[in-house]
Amino acid sequence: MSVTLKTTLGDIKIEVFCDLVPKTAKNFLALCAANYYDGSVFHRNISKFMLQGGDPTGTGKGGQSIYGKYFEDEIVESLRHDRRGMVAMANRGPHTNGSQFYITYDKQPHLNNVN
Repeated sequence: MSVTLKTTLGDIKIEVFCDLVPKTAKNFLALCAANYYDGSVFHRNISKFMLQGGDPTGTGKGGQSIYGKYFEDEIVESLRHDRRGMVAMANRGPHTNGSQFYITYDKQPHLNNVN
């Protein structure tokens, strides 16, 4: 399944692996369907690393999941940060996924299997 985020700089089509990360996929797709991300900014932009968004406050400190504040990690060995454009949940450590996500600018193998 895929979803398209409409930004001021153009559309971003994101492939969502519902079968591999069902809880994460449900959260992301539900937030998109509820227009949760509308008007939000990408609050973190690190050259050659990643672009981070999904915080409605725009500070990098806000946002929550459809399950309440946080939900647990779904780490899948076959999902790798092996190219530009990989999307994953941004968090504050193990099992602190909310609404924030990042998109990689290049491969980032140090993020594989990390929560």
